[in-house]
Amino acid sequence: MDEDLKALGDSIAAALPGASPRVTVEFGELNLCVEPSHIVETLTYLRDAPDCQFFSFIDLTAVDYPVREKRFDVVYHLLSPRLNHRIRIKTAIAEDEALASVIPVFRCANWFEREVWDMFGIPFSDHPDLRRILTDYGFDGHPLRKDFPMTGFVEVRYDDAQKRVVNEPVRLTQDFRQFDFLSPWEGDTPYALPGDEKAGVK
Repeated sequence: MDEDLKALGDSIAAALPGASPRVTVEFGELNLCVEPSHIVETLTYLRDAPDCQFFSFIDLTAVDYPVREKRFDVVYHLLSPRLNHRIRIKTAIAEDEALASVIPVFRCANWFEREVWDMFGIPFSDHPDLRRILTDYGFDGHPLRKDFPMTGFVEVRYDDAQKRVVNEPVRLTQDFRQFDFLSPWEGDTPYALPGDEKAGVK
């Protein structure tokens, strides 16, 4: 099975030399890494080529690697129901880089691209309606970026006195945003903590 997938990947790579594809087979699935400027061409070929027939657009998401120069991997998953194959297409882009929308190839990519924009802040050029889809329109930041604080910036609650839902800045008893994470409750400490004396009692 892996040999068949590798052969399919090699034929795709040969047909798309401009995309500089890198082909791997991992966990029984075909993976294709391409240059971002060729993502539309690649997906069009995968949909239309007789030996591919990846008609079904399964998913589009992203992964954040903050320390990399090209911070984000944008990941597409396609399915070929006729040939019973799956493929994962990855492309790496920088934080300030836009990626071409694939809506002309797969119309259903519309909301997926909006979700990736909302969660990661990755813009898709030529998208017909690129706006938030999961968070509020006035939301600050992109929640699935690794540098986004787990507490967020704003909390939403119902105010009984005002009889309405209110948005207010998050108030923390401790400043977790600048917390150094050197907690005395983790690891060995050079001093005894209250209650530790019981650990030596048999």
